[in-house]
Amino acid sequence: MMRVTRTRGTIRLITTAILSVAITASLTFQPDHGITTHAASREPVRARHGVVAATNEIASNVGVDIMKRGGNAVDAAIAVAFALAVTHPAAGNLGGGGFMMIRLKDGRTTAIDYREMAPAAATRNIYLDQNGNVIEGEGGSIEGYRAAGVPGTVRGMELALKKYGSGKLTWTQLIEPARRLAANGFTVNYNLSRSLRGSREYLSKYAETKRIYLNNGKFYNEGDVFVQPDLAATFARLQQRGPNEFYKGHTAQLIAADMKRHQGLLTLDDLRGYVAKERQPLRGNYRGYEVISMPPPSSGGAVLIEMLNILEGYDFKKMDWASSDRYHLMTEAMRRAFADRAEYMGDTDFAKVPIAGLIDKKYAAQLRTTINPERASSSEQVKAGKPAGYESEETTHFTVVDTDGNAVANTYTLNNSYGSAVVAKGTGLIMNDEMDDFAAKPGTANLYGLIQGERNAVAPRKRPLSAMTPTFVLRKDGSLWFTVGSPGGPTIINTVLDVITNVIDYGMNIQQAIDAPRIHHQWLPDELVFEPYGLSGDTQNALIARGHKLAKPRYLGDAEGIMIEEKTGMRLGATDPRRSDGLAVGY
Repeated sequence: MMRVTRTRGTIRLITTAILSVAITASLTFQPDHGITTHAASREPVRARHGVVAATNEIASNVGVDIMKRGGNAVDAAIAVAFALAVTHPAAGNLGGGGFMMIRLKDGRTTAIDYREMAPAAATRNIYLDQNGNVIEGEGGSIEGYRAAGVPGTVRGMELALKKYGSGKLTWTQLIEPARRLAANGFTVNYNLSRSLRGSREYLSKYAETKRIYLNNGKFYNEGDVFVQPDLAATFARLQQRGPNEFYKGHTAQLIAADMKRHQGLLTLDDLRGYVAKERQPLRGNYRGYEVISMPPPSSGGAVLIEMLNILEGYDFKKMDWASSDRYHLMTEAMRRAFADRAEYMGDTDFAKVPIAGLIDKKYAAQLRTTINPERASSSEQVKAGKPAGYESEETTHFTVVDTDGNAVANTYTLNNSYGSAVVAKGTGLIMNDEMDDFAAKPGTANLYGLIQGERNAVAPRKRPLSAMTPTFVLRKDGSLWFTVGSPGGPTIINTVLDVITNVIDYGMNIQQAIDAPRIHHQWLPDELVFEPYGLSGDTQNALIARGHKLAKPRYLGDAEGIMIEEKTGMRLGATDPRRSDGLAVGY
């Protein structure tokens, strides 16, 4: 798990997971740059029929059980999403939103956008004080009642089930595992106990939150049973009255009433007006392999494809996987793509975004000419390019592949760890603080240090920009090769980039690619982030000699992925050693 110390413009991450040095040691390279797997290397979970790779083992088991009962990958994903709202409260949610990528067995691919929307009362300068400065703390966009956008998760799951579910399991049946977990309780593991204790200051700000998630200050210890009767009742109402109950029924009234009592922005009309949308995925190509990812209002797909296009011009097979040559080029690609993200990205329902230009290979070739293969650029000098035409750290991702080959990559979030820290009284659900993913003051850094432009300014009913990057990669024959995604705020995109290049350029399997150390650069602040034990001292010195500024090491992301083995058709499930509570589960 990961605790976030909240300061605007910077973010300090304290991880309680230990990434074993053996993971790095298990990947060694021969003169031909192939990979030898030592005994210490973890193997992916192998399954003949279906696999769920989620950050919580209880939720993974829920999804597998749904598939065993005849459900498809979409059915399983919905059940997993609801289960994580109980067992992984830092990010699993009913009070947040996200993106679901679906690839059906016949090759059709779609994207469901259930990102939160700004309340109608949210205006461009609502988070600025009378002096034009960004409001900190309560009343701002990071914590408290005014930080919440209109939740989209329930509508997103409704849309996915109606259009792409198997038809064999009902809405009520898919919610039942989550309701039962909330009503009967589940055993608190070490990571959850430590996460709740580590967030005690934040979760103590509001009485209802403290009562439920901190056990009225007594805390939950490893081995305790965590029962959530209010959340169970919310799930029961959803079962009995359908998705509209969350947006128009008793639950909606409870949320709206609590918001009104505390001067929140969100109203009953906002809830009634929420709409999940189906969008066309973005498609790119890296070394002959098709890459399919999320379109706006996520920046993830466009930035990912732009970086892959830049890197395609370099022969990584001639560079050692852990070399300063490779890391230098990846950093420079990240720097330029994130500069474009800051300038151009936003909700395409509200702003003109040059997506086609950003993911065009000719544009990438232009950017490549600005990269010195021997020296680091300065982010102060690197500005957004000119393409043709016209985001959270505590997020969670899960992937599902069923026995027929249907696949789901889903990333959803409350934004911050435990969202806004607000539990709507009587519901048991934590509300998001997604309004901080807007540019409260364009040109000023948000919680994650990201600079964002005018296209992502606050506006009523607008969806904030995201970095979520649920992604499919296809083989050259058009079949599904692997799917991956991650939490991590702006580091999400680069985590997915790291995994994709590990697989395609260095022949790693999905578990090796996820285990391998990562790097991250987001243009501003101008610093290269790497992981503990991730870069050798020699590599660090070589990067510094090229002009790179190295940040304090920290762990990046929590990727979950599934790969289809070409010769056998076996599903290979992989979870991240950095934060995951359990392994992938298959049957």
